[in-house]
Amino acid sequence: MKVASITAIVSAITLAICLKGLHYFHLIKWNPIGFYKKWELFEGSSKLFQWSTLTLLLFLFAFLLYVILQYVHIIPAVFSSLLLGLLFTLIIEWVALDLPLQLDSFKKLSIPFIVVVVCLLRFLLETANFHMKEHTAEKGN
Repeated sequence: MKVASITAIVSAITLAICLKGLHYFHLIKWNPIGFYKKWELFEGSSKLFQWSTLTLLLFLFAFLLYVILQYVHIIPAVFSSLLLGLLFTLIIEWVALDLPLQLDSFKKLSIPFIVVVVCLLRFLLETANFHMKEHTAEKGN
């Protein structure tokens, strides 16, 4: 669990920093902490608190993904991270931008955001697979 925690912390902090950078350079058309206003949560709180809460949510999500996906080591991490990354980013951007389910909506998706999420998922999956294989090899000895 120590490796899962450390990996999830690194992944969450990296994704939060990347989201801030993507938003700052207008590579994504939505605000990463805009859901607070949309759902009327913590509206009066500071931006630091909102970003910290987002990072905590990202940590919990990454930790859960790490624990679940370490048992899916049969599927190569390249394919699973690509499929999961595309699925997650499509869902997030469709919800954030309120896009209609049309073919033209794909043109409005942010490719840098997709790349960041796929890379971080690959990091999570490769680490989970490596440590699961190492753990099973230790049991064999």
